[in-house]
Amino acid sequence: MRAPGKTRGRKGARPAIQARLASHVALEAQANGDLIVSFSGYALGVGKLSAEAAARAQELRTGLPFSSFARDRPVDKEVDALVRRLARRGLVEYVLRCGPDEPDLVVIEPQMADYWPRSAPLGEADVVALSRFAYLRRRGTEMVLESPRAGALFRVGDPQIAAALARLAAPRSIRSLRRQGGFPFELLALLLDCHIAFKVEAGNFGLRTDEGDGHLVLWDFHDLLFHTRSTEGRHANPVGGTYSYAHVMPPLPAIRPGWSGKTVDLRAVSDANPQPSPAAKLMRARHSVRSFDPQRPITLAELARFLDASARVTATWQVDSDEAGGPPVSYARRPYPSGGASYELELYLAVENCEGLAKGFYHYDAGAHVLVPIESRAQDVEALLTGASLAMAAPAVPQVLITIAARFARVSWKYGALAYALMLKDAGVLTQTLYLMGADMELGGCAVGSVNIDLFARMTGLDFHVEGPIGQFALGRPAATA
Repeated sequence: MRAPGKTRGRKGARPAIQARLASHVALEAQANGDLIVSFSGYALGVGKLSAEAAARAQELRTGLPFSSFARDRPVDKEVDALVRRLARRGLVEYVLRCGPDEPDLVVIEPQMADYWPRSAPLGEADVVALSRFAYLRRRGTEMVLESPRAGALFRVGDPQIAAALARLAAPRSIRSLRRQGGFPFELLALLLDCHIAFKVEAGNFGLRTDEGDGHLVLWDFHDLLFHTRSTEGRHANPVGGTYSYAHVMPPLPAIRPGWSGKTVDLRAVSDANPQPSPAAKLMRARHSVRSFDPQRPITLAELARFLDASARVTATWQVDSDEAGGPPVSYARRPYPSGGASYELELYLAVENCEGLAKGFYHYDAGAHVLVPIESRAQDVEALLTGASLAMAAPAVPQVLITIAARFARVSWKYGALAYALMLKDAGVLTQTLYLMGADMELGGCAVGSVNIDLFARMTGLDFHVEGPIGQFALGRPAATA
């Protein structure tokens, strides 16, 4: 049995990174040099390789060392390009082991399309610690190490590695870890690159304040984890209506079975006035619209009225902080309620078809009541719109897609562990407000259940933990019903 923390092979070889096809992926070389990759019932051509490169590519079935295609020879460049193409489609995993016949120490599963294993530099005087967002859990019969900040998760195949990582709960210098021996430094360099571990300022050891920027300080573990795992873009898990538990239990009924006992009948008193109020009529008229009329787009004037009535700032003021000696706090009122009058939500509009407004991506400045164009790649705007139409199972993209983003620190600065839950409630209230205003204006709208936080970050240049989307709403003129 390997001694505690040992990561060397039988001949003293140190662990090295290898690229390997994911378990559900197969690779086949055609006689003409074309390479076909098969997965989940699909077949995809990934290019034509030279005979030597195609032969090397077959090693991806068991593991191809990075060192074998890291040189500048033409064949190495071919293999490197192939591995990167496969990686962008999520078809490759990476394994850390000491040799081809040695067991896997760690298997790295990319969670983001642009993840590529990199080893952060380690100096003897560096002090490192595990991130407070890192966690080790059971997944099936495996142990996985992950973090909402990481672009990959790590399947830990050696229990001694898990024990070694536990030593990083307290800050340790590289020098002291080397003296103690048996620490997997090859893995540590990868974890530092993924923000699962981080370097601590020597002599400071503030830990929370040392990790990341000021915005990250305000996030609690459970909130950041929920934000990244309940949206798209920073994990590789299935999303949407996957019916994951259909084979485990039947669905609950739409209406809860009543409690036993004597009832108080409300129908006689509620039906006494058969004419509902205008507000009640609006509530009943509200419904989701997923199909929009391409010949009759929403107009800029309608969009302006819609935003004015549902999201525009109507008042601002400033008060002293509740915390003694704290800084004054500014507030703003908008048409919908918000927890603690935080009003942390911002609206970003992807415009596909709006009369009087160019296609593109905009921020709605609710204080000035103006739209500010944000320079974004056309393909990113298209990806945002297409993602929403797929989530709604709609026949086409919406005329206008409103992304509801949150300035997280606006709420967490005051409410701490309650912050993310409050923001989701605020997003729900705002969504209903958008629905009601749409119904009042005879426009169509539909809440969208998923949103890609990594795509939004790329389009805005904002870090996902600083300001990010927590909801979407499709808007436009409804298509005529048959």
